[in-house]
Amino acid sequence: MSTARTATLTRETSESSIDLSIDLDGSGRSSIHTTVPFFDHLLTAFAKHSLVDLTVKAQGDTDIDVHHTVEDTGIVLGTAIKQALGDKVGIARFGDALVPLDDALAQAVVDVSGRPYLVHSGEPAGFEFHLIGGHFTGSMVRHVFEAITFHAGLTVHLTLLAGRDPHHIAEAEFKAFARAFRQAVALDPRVSGVPSTKGAL
Repeated sequence: MSTARTATLTRETSESSIDLSIDLDGSGRSSIHTTVPFFDHLLTAFAKHSLVDLTVKAQGDTDIDVHHTVEDTGIVLGTAIKQALGDKVGIARFGDALVPLDDALAQAVVDVSGRPYLVHSGEPAGFEFHLIGGHFTGSMVRHVFEAITFHAGLTVHLTLLAGRDPHHIAEAEFKAFARAFRQAVALDPRVSGVPSTKGAL
C-alpha cells in the first residue's frame, strides 16, 4: 500500500499566520481563505488544475500590504509540497504545459529536481505595478513562484508568450504551472525508484 502524499503545516510570525494542508493525490478540491481575494482565486485555480486537494487559512498584516501574507503562504505551500513528495520514488519528475486564457498564453516547465531555480520571463512592462482587484500587485506573481520553487525544491521555467489583461496573465501563469506540476508529481508505474541517474533528487 502506497504512503499518503500529504502534508499539514502551520507557520506563525509577527506578520502572518498560515495553516495549510495538501494532498498530491487529490481531485482538485480546495478551501482557500487568505484574506487576499485575488490570491484565493489563483490558489483555487492551482488546486483545480493540478488535481491536488488544498486547504489554506491565512491572515496577516494586509493593512500594511498583501506582500507578507502572500509570500508566507507561498513559503508554506512550497514546504508542504516538498514534505508531501517524500522520497520522490516513482514520480514522473518532469512536466510541461501550454495554457491559454483569452489574450494570455503561458508556458510552464517543471522539474522536481531538488534544486530550487526559477526562470520567469515575458510579462509586459508595467505588469509588476498593476493592481489586480485593487489589492494584488503584478509583482507578487513572480514573488510567490519564487517562494514556492525555493521551498519545494523545484526547477521551474515559466514564460508568458502573450497577454494584455493583467488578470488573465496572472491566472494563465498559475494554470500553466498547475498543469505542469500535475504531470511532474504524478506517479508513473513504469518508473522504478527515483527518476535520476544519481539515484537521488
